[in-house]
Amino acid sequence: MFTLEKESSFGRRGQLLTSGGVLQTPFFMPVGTAGAMKGITHEELKSLGAEILLCNTYHMHLRPGEDVVAEAGGLHDFIGWDLPILTDSGGFQVFSLNQLRKISDEGVTFRSHLDGTELFLGPTESITIQHKLGADIIMCFDECPPSTAKRQDLEKAVERTLLWAKACKKVHEDLCAKKTRHSTPFLFGIVQGGLERDLREHCAQELAGMGFDGYAVGGLAVGESEAEMYDVLDALCPLLPKHAPRYLMGVGRIEQMRAAIAKGIDMFDCVLPMREARHGTITLSDDSKIRILNAEYVHDHSPIDPSSPSPPSRLHKKSYLNHLLRSHERLGETIACMQNLGVTLESIRKIRETIDSSDE
Repeated sequence: MFTLEKESSFGRRGQLLTSGGVLQTPFFMPVGTAGAMKGITHEELKSLGAEILLCNTYHMHLRPGEDVVAEAGGLHDFIGWDLPILTDSGGFQVFSLNQLRKISDEGVTFRSHLDGTELFLGPTESITIQHKLGADIIMCFDECPPSTAKRQDLEKAVERTLLWAKACKKVHEDLCAKKTRHSTPFLFGIVQGGLERDLREHCAQELAGMGFDGYAVGGLAVGESEAEMYDVLDALCPLLPKHAPRYLMGVGRIEQMRAAIAKGIDMFDCVLPMREARHGTITLSDDSKIRILNAEYVHDHSPIDPSSPSPPSRLHKKSYLNHLLRSHERLGETIACMQNLGVTLESIRKIRETIDSSDE
């Protein structure tokens, strides 16, 4: 159940009560693709302020398989994470990975990136897998074309997304009927339509009419400009149900999340903080970025970030992190990733505080 507690020009504040615990909105979800963050323990992740973990349906389905996870008691027990978990539908990976694939109204036939085995994933399969995984929030299977795709391709993707949303809802309701209410996950619909405002509005209105627990905006942060992304949000947020959480998928830049929250978005996920960290781009607690691999940091013996929410960044020197990453030491990636995730999570917490303290 989602409770909207406050609205202001800075954004919305609320609580999302899931079967795995209460989430304070807005929030950011670290992406633990296969049930883990590279080089960061769950306890370290929680110490940085993470409220929820995103796991990837496609990858968990291929290895170890949802049946193995179910045997272990579900994702929470399997990975040892006692806070909420969201699983994506697996659709984005099917469409984005460079594999031979065939799309039909029934779903997608594709080849595993692990061994080339031919597999099929559609709305029934996606929802069934996610139920077996045991996540607290699950996503509808959707078609996610590039935001700059041709109009006719976007129209077809919206048609399939709506067709699959209806199928997902039916499978979800049938599976929920066999469970206790406490263990029932939330199902989110996903709005597609690229940069075509009328297609986005049509998709949002149709999904709202179906009555999902939450609504995600997909197909953004994939090549369009910031202005184009914000235009889509300006069009969609007023159309999405007020008393349901809104999720902007794949966005993790702090300044973009801040702007999106002000427009009415409640949830985010992105691999960007971790990816940038592993490649030496460090976000500091003042929102600035440095390239720690640059030569200037070889002799910079000041703390990585004395105001960091991540303890290793307050303890260790920039010169040491430069050395670790240049030497390809795993500890360097851990320190860098904890820094970027810590700053990202802290930024969202501060946005919540700003909304709470505003007089609007």
